[in-house]
Amino acid sequence: MADVTTTTARAGDEGGMNYLERLPRRVVTVYLPLAIFVFVLLFPFYWMAITTFKPNEELTDYKNYSPFWVVNPTLAHIRYLLFETSYPGWLLNTVIISVAATFLSLLASVFAAYAIERLRFKGSRGVGLAIFLAYLVPPSILFIPLAVMVFKLGLYDTRFALILTYPTFLIPFCTWLLMGYFRSIPYELEECALIDGATRWQILTRIVLPLAVPGLISAGIFAFTLSWNEFIYALTFIQSSENKTVPVGVLTELVRSDVYEWGALMAGALLGSLPVVILYSFFVEHYVSSMTGAVKE
Repeated sequence: MADVTTTTARAGDEGGMNYLERLPRRVVTVYLPLAIFVFVLLFPFYWMAITTFKPNEELTDYKNYSPFWVVNPTLAHIRYLLFETSYPGWLLNTVIISVAATFLSLLASVFAAYAIERLRFKGSRGVGLAIFLAYLVPPSILFIPLAVMVFKLGLYDTRFALILTYPTFLIPFCTWLLMGYFRSIPYELEECALIDGATRWQILTRIVLPLAVPGLISAGIFAFTLSWNEFIYALTFIQSSENKTVPVGVLTELVRSDVYEWGALMAGALLGSLPVVILYSFFVEHYVSSMTGAVKE
C-alpha cells in the first residue's frame, strides 16, 4: 500500500506543471492574463504619450482622426509646457521636497525600527502597532491641525512646509516596513558583536544597515513615490505658482475655468511620471530582494 502511494505521489510530482505544455492551456492560464495585466498597466502611459504629441485639432475631431494614434505629431504642447509655464520650477520643487522628505523619514525610521525590533524594551510591540496605526490616519484629517502649526511657524507657502509635514505619513510607513526587514536579520550577529565589545551605534552602522540595504532602498522608493505624488498637503500649504509641485501645478495652472489644456496636461503628467519610473527601473532588483527577506541564518 505504501509503495502504491509513493508511486502515485511521484507521478503527481512529475506532472505538476505539464498541463501548461499544451498551447491552448498556456494561452488561457498564462498569456491571456499577462496580456490583460500589461494592457491595463501600460495603456494610461500610451494615452498620455499620444495625447502629448497630438495637435489640438486631432484631440477633438474624432470623425476624421482616430483617438488611438497620432497622424500629425507635434511638439507644441511640450514646448508650451516647458517654456510658457512654470513647469521646470514645479519639477525642481518636487525633486527637492521629495528627496529631503525621504531622507528625513528614512533617518527617523531607521532609529525607530531598530529600537523597536532589536533593543527589545518593554512595550515595543505596542509601540510598533501604534506607529503603524498612525499611518492609517487619513491625511485629509491630519492636514487641519498641521495647517495651524504651519501658519504659526511662518512656513506657509514655502518648501519647508511640505518637507516637514510629509514625514508625518512617511515615517510610520517606513518604520513599519523596516521593522519587518530588521526582524529577519539574525540576532546572533549582534550578540557576537556585543561580545567583541561593539557599541550599539557600531552595530547599527556596520552590521545592520549594510545588511538592510535592500530594505532601505525599498522604503526609500515608497517614501519618494508618496512624496512625489502627494496632493492634499501641497495644495493646502502652497499658494504661489513658483513654489508649487508638479501634481498641484499641472492641475491648477493648466485648467482655467472650463478650458482644459489637454495636450499640456498629458505632457506634464508624462514627464512627471518619468523620474519615478527611472527610479524603479534602477533599483528593481533591490526592491524584489527586500520583498523576499533579508539574511538567512
